[in-house]
Amino acid sequence: MKLLIPVASGLEQITKRQLFALGYAKAPADNGRIELDGDWQDIARLNVLLRSGERVLIVLSRFHAVTFDELYDGVYDIPWENWLTVDSKILMDGKSVQSTLAAIKATGGVAKKAIIRRLSDKIRSGRKTFAETGARSIVGISVYKDEVTVTLDTSGEGLHKRGYRSLAYTAPLKETLAAALIDSTFYNPDRDIEKPFADPFCGSGTLPIEAAMKALHIAPGLHRDFDFTAWAYAPKGILETAREEARDKEMRTVTPMIFASDINPEAISIAKYHAKRAGVDKHIRFSVADATKFSCEQKYGVLLSNPPYGERLSEEKEVRALMSAFGKAFRKLPDWNAYILTSLPDFERAFGKTADKKKKLFNANLTCGFYSYFGKPPKADDEKRR
Repeated sequence: MKLLIPVASGLEQITKRQLFALGYAKAPADNGRIELDGDWQDIARLNVLLRSGERVLIVLSRFHAVTFDELYDGVYDIPWENWLTVDSKILMDGKSVQSTLAAIKATGGVAKKAIIRRLSDKIRSGRKTFAETGARSIVGISVYKDEVTVTLDTSGEGLHKRGYRSLAYTAPLKETLAAALIDSTFYNPDRDIEKPFADPFCGSGTLPIEAAMKALHIAPGLHRDFDFTAWAYAPKGILETAREEARDKEMRTVTPMIFASDINPEAISIAKYHAKRAGVDKHIRFSVADATKFSCEQKYGVLLSNPPYGERLSEEKEVRALMSAFGKAFRKLPDWNAYILTSLPDFERAFGKTADKKKKLFNANLTCGFYSYFGKPPKADDEKRR
């Protein structure tokens, strides 16, 4: 089968590296989606093991369409009787970019009519309505430059929903984005488990929890369900096989050095609860602390944070002052690397230092900058001492 992995803009290369580590060498990216060949077991593996992809989709068809008649015919030609049952709960999802068929709601309606007609003709002769009381099947209709891609969503809920984050807190970072940000840093616990990782604005704990899961090789989708397991035509047992593989990869005996702090005691309480649900609470050192006073005795650490944004003007002034003080604290750690995700305009000026590298990303539909600051490498320090 052809599989598609939707990926947030700017994270394609990170996700491709994750796929390569899982054994998928051929996975070209195009228009925010990564394509690869796979079978049912690959579908289960990707849903359980992939850290930064948003979903795992099966490509059912691709065709050109500029009219609703062409769309209807193209969707009808798909052998839906091989994928859906008479009681399938069919939900439509879609998007259109630079295409004649721009009305998404109408496009989804036409596509669903074609699906029902096909099922009626092939499974229940003459019947035009179905109860839709069975397993959920999310059909995607993506139209890009008049080329239609029809997919079936094997994941159901987005892969960012790991299952450990249940309490609400302000402006949470999606787990898939957090995992990608971590993979964008020099934090590599497989190479150096003692390298410290810190998030002084940890909020509900997503970044340190994802860092701990990476260090312990805990699969992100290990404890959740996926839509494909309820489909009649999906092979039985493939999810448990993927879970067994995930458990075999775990390294529960390692002791990563992960620090998580926030000035708000409620945030720390929520973060601890989430870490416990994720099974990593014993591997994260939580504290209530002011980020502008952050310091650490350990050297060559990685600081990764998503500080408050300040969307209103009055808040923006406060955030600028906060980032100024935080920048002064960070400059007292010359051998640390820092990575900051923020939508604050002119962040570098507020922080007091020009970034060594910066990239545009999106968080909760906000355009953000991802700023990287590189500290002195260990070799340079060692040579200086000699």
